[in-house]
Amino acid sequence: MQALETTVLRISEIFFSLQGETSRIGLPTVFVRLTGCPLRCGYCDTAYAFSGGENLSIAEILRQVARHKTRYVTVTGGEPLAQKACLVLLTALCDAHYSVSLETSGALDLSQVDARVSKIMDIKTPGSGEVSKNNWRNLEYLTPQDEIKFVLCDEADYQWACEIIRSSQLQPICPILFSPVYESLNPAQLASWILRDELPVRMQVQLHKLLWGEGPGR
Repeated sequence: MQALETTVLRISEIFFSLQGETSRIGLPTVFVRLTGCPLRCGYCDTAYAFSGGENLSIAEILRQVARHKTRYVTVTGGEPLAQKACLVLLTALCDAHYSVSLETSGALDLSQVDARVSKIMDIKTPGSGEVSKNNWRNLEYLTPQDEIKFVLCDEADYQWACEIIRSSQLQPICPILFSPVYESLNPAQLASWILRDELPVRMQVQLHKLLWGEGPGR
């Protein structure tokens, strides 16, 4: 417990909301957003988390999470794994019997993430501007409890993602999510492509943005 009192993370925000994405969509969830990210995706909606925030011990983070009754916690960013102590936080949350998910860009090594954590890993498309940052070795560390997410800017991104699913044989690994960039790619258009191609993916829209729009704390 002493280590949890002395191990510190830079935190952008901790808030309680509905999960807006993944197979956990709609579930009341505590979000722990870490500060900092080495990527600069063109469609990023959390640029405010690139800097600022406050230093909190892991013990204090756990105390703030415990203010809410839910058992669901999502650790996100920025890129949470950019802070090495994120691994300690993930394990501490699991030890506290939370159902923990990690939202990660897929650019940083996933091999040391606690096996109890559900990893939601992006594969960056060409439209993101950060396709070169994909760490393809991370596919080795995914299990059926994890999810792969493609955020799509346009039809070129869609076709690229289809080819990656085929060439990397992603379907047997874990569920695959397709998400349109908010107010850029029409969700109905993406839905029509998926149905046309009978693609074995789950389409998602960002529920929190439909409810509240963009902004911190949602």
